Amino acid sequence: MNAEEARRVDAAMRRLALPGVVAPVDPRDASGEWRVYDQADPDGRLDITADTLVAVVVELSGARPLRQPPQPVGWPSGPARGFVYPPRRRR
Repeated sequence: MNAEEARRVDAAMRRLALPGVVAPVDPRDASGEWRVYDQADPDGRLDITADTLVAVVVELSGARPLRQPPQPVGWPSGPARGFVYPPRRRR
């Protein structure tokens, strides 16, 4: 992404409280390619651009990530106590 796109992605990340640092690939060339990294230090950073862009789209669209299937309505949202009775067999 270019510098203007990076500015918009950075603003969206801050608004959505997503982690990451938007920085140029080459710290000496701000007019070049920009990416999203896990930290600001150019020596030890990890490129997380793809994950961050997916997270921004998911948050802005209101869609759920694919790895979290929707639960049926009326089901408890967390762990529950109780007994499970097997269905009665028909004879």
